[in-house]
Amino acid sequence: MSLSIRSKPYIIPEYSLTGDLLAYLTCPLQYRYQNKGTLPPSMPIQLWFGDFIHGVMEEAYLKWKENEWKDFPWDWETQIRQIELEIHKRMESRGLQPPANLFCPFTEEDEHQGLCPDTHHPHKLVASIRAEAALNTWGPHLFPLVDDSEVRLKGIRDMPHYQKGTSRSNYYGVTGIIDVLSSVKLEEASDRNLIIKYLHRDPAFQEKLANLDSDKYEVIVDYKGMKRPSIGSPSWDHHYWQVQTYAWLRSLQPESNPVLIGILFYLNELSLFKEDLAELKREVKEESTDIMPDGGDRESILKWNPKHRIPLFSESFRHLRSIRMIPMDEVSLERSLQEFDNVVADIEGSIINEVDGQVIQASWKTNPDKRTCDACDYKTFCKNSASTKKLTVP
Repeated sequence: MSLSIRSKPYIIPEYSLTGDLLAYLTCPLQYRYQNKGTLPPSMPIQLWFGDFIHGVMEEAYLKWKENEWKDFPWDWETQIRQIELEIHKRMESRGLQPPANLFCPFTEEDEHQGLCPDTHHPHKLVASIRAEAALNTWGPHLFPLVDDSEVRLKGIRDMPHYQKGTSRSNYYGVTGIIDVLSSVKLEEASDRNLIIKYLHRDPAFQEKLANLDSDKYEVIVDYKGMKRPSIGSPSWDHHYWQVQTYAWLRSLQPESNPVLIGILFYLNELSLFKEDLAELKREVKEESTDIMPDGGDRESILKWNPKHRIPLFSESFRHLRSIRMIPMDEVSLERSLQEFDNVVADIEGSIINEVDGQVIQASWKTNPDKRTCDACDYKTFCKNSASTKKLTVP
């Protein structure tokens, strides 16, 4: 009697647009340890705040939709704080703790000082300041337009450079999460809606709208817990590819309508801190940003000294810096999908090299960048680290 041999399990690798694409492009080796090795970073500032601000915006929208709170602005201590603590608890259950001095996790009843300045809780730290600014700036304009929130997208693509017997699969999955604005909601919106005004001013959007056969269309939305990148920077291009790929994923869903434009909200622009302002000052001098200041805003930026307080910029400048419109077209969409394929090919190639016996640092590339390397837990043994920081005893 002959025994049959169990076939190898057929697994389709799955890649998300943020957790994999953007993380890998930041630094492949760091991605290997954190995402594939499941070694959580000790200072997860970008990761923590990204999850936090998405959660806050989603929970706030649900409260607004359920008519709990309709009128803006919302009070931080009596309204927004409830949402923050709820999101904190959810993230804490997943093992995500807030970095030091970014968020106060304590309530009034707590007598623990922790990493906070004192025991008189709660404190409105960086994350809370930015969450309040995001909600009270964009909430009144965005929430009435949302047709569907936290839409989970999924698609499948051919595995690039597939080789039978070597590649893990002949396909790979793509995932993402977005908010969707519908043409119906956009038509119903008030003329005073800021997002509608920006859409009406956008020539690419108006041209697409004029050439549309149907009156049904969609706008997709995502949030970024960071400042606006400079033109031509890796982040500027990566976010462009990401939104184009979102549009492709959305088109695969049966109930979807044509996506005319994507909107990214860079929420840190609403409340800049010293490191962000120093970078903006450099961009203004080099004219490497697409939203340049004028008048008093320009003067405040160029005269600002890191020893001084952050100046108060005009509302219109902060709004323009915070919102980015990304038009959709077939050529850009195909190029963005190809870029995603290239990233997946690199990741799969590194995994195969490691499976074949190569050591981790020989299998995965690095992307030395001082800001990334300074916050990286692996700089002490990474051969290409750009960090000059040395280990210190706490």
